[in-house]
Amino acid sequence: MLDSLIVPLLVTTDLPPDTDLTGFGRLVADAVRLLGRGETSYPGCLHGGVFWLDRPGAPLSEGGVAVPSADELRFAALIGYLSIAGSGRSSKEVVVDAREVITRAVAGRYGELGSPAAVMAIRAEDVRERTPVAALPVRTSGADAGLVAVSRSYV
Repeated sequence: MLDSLIVPLLVTTDLPPDTDLTGFGRLVADAVRLLGRGETSYPGCLHGGVFWLDRPGAPLSEGGVAVPSADELRFAALIGYLSIAGSGRSSKEVVVDAREVITRAVAGRYGELGSPAAVMAIRAEDVRERTPVAALPVRTSGADAGLVAVSRSYV
């Protein structure tokens, strides 16, 4: 069995309303393929689901779905499990490393949209309870096969 650490993770950010949600999910998942600081790096794999969080009070369409205006940002979320190879790192260190690469990737793709992406550890129960059925599945592409197997066992 691969020596690994699993960190349940929540990523939220504002995005332009015409953003491809699947593309955002892939961007975040692929950003964590390699984590670390300075000269030390370690592989990661994120397996989860991405979805829109509609703003309270947004006007509703006939179908009851919030419809943002053309210039209004939308709020997206990704919930999943981040698995990393190796031991000796705390969940807090892994989240700090993930926050750095995810924030950089989101800003690089979508520009500065206000506040940076929020990246935080959550409870494993929150992943199961808070991921909507309609969430689009995402997984780090090209991740280490052992990490894929570990993260998949949690999903």
